[in-house]
Amino acid sequence: MSSATTAKPKKTVQKQTAVKGPTNVLIVGVGGQGVIMVSKILARLSQLQGLQVKQSEVHGMAKRGGSVFSHIRFGEEVWSPTIPMGEADVVLGLEWAEGLRWLRYLKPGVGTFISDTKRIVPPFSCRDRRHDARHGYAHHTIAEIVAQVPSAYAPDATGMATELGNERVANTILLGLLSTVMDFPVESWREVLAEFVPPKTLDTNLKAFEAGRAWTKQDHKPLVDDAATQAAPEPLLKREVKLEITESWCKSCDICVKMCPERCLALNDHQIVELVKPEACTGCRVCEWLCPDFAIAVHVSTVPINTISAEAAGEVQA
Repeated sequence: MSSATTAKPKKTVQKQTAVKGPTNVLIVGVGGQGVIMVSKILARLSQLQGLQVKQSEVHGMAKRGGSVFSHIRFGEEVWSPTIPMGEADVVLGLEWAEGLRWLRYLKPGVGTFISDTKRIVPPFSCRDRRHDARHGYAHHTIAEIVAQVPSAYAPDATGMATELGNERVANTILLGLLSTVMDFPVESWREVLAEFVPPKTLDTNLKAFEAGRAWTKQDHKPLVDDAATQAAPEPLLKREVKLEITESWCKSCDICVKMCPERCLALNDHQIVELVKPEACTGCRVCEWLCPDFAIAVHVSTVPINTISAEAAGEVQA
């Protein structure tokens, strides 16, 4: 009797296909700048491309002027909603110091840093009450950051937005810049932008988006402007501060009065803010930055101390 051997069936081993890791974008700024809107636009854009998206944000305690940040992760598979330190492909800062504060989350050597040069100096940074005193705000210049981060972009987005007639579209300018370093179709950016901005501001926002894209084409390397991060004027210059108050915009909220470090402001009999102690005003701009209705504009100029008159010497913008 012959014996037959039965061959065991071979196990089929399926080759695992490597899944590309998610793209990580960290969006940071302060309350009132539109951090959450920017993150929602990016999340929606990712969904339309058929990608998994996870979003995590902290903003509940952030009133105007408070810290806000949002993690956006998208890709074929995304499990965690938060970006580990050192894993952000892009850090997008809507305010200069907030952008710097989150730099440690950027991928070393390959991550992209984008930030407006706008400075929103919190009241606790103005501990030294003397005129022309150097405040406690971050003093890193753009040149120093570019030396550390090869792919860094630092436009004066707020200044560009002001030229377009609406300072609030600075975040859209940064979105336009962001669109040049990501793979999504530019037309998809425009379509999603139209979903999230008020219809009456759509034209201005689209112009701001194109302005952000055009900014990157002005040179073959990231353009920088250190004007927004310079230290206080030299002692030979004296600062002169003027407050421009648009009474029809003031809603009597009293925020500027309560937050002024020098107690320079007060509400008058008509409950409109006014400058009551001009000699004490240091031009710290806290009132301007915290006003929810943009009713206050601070104009700071410098004049040489040794001149006979400011009119004769002329004003040099700080």
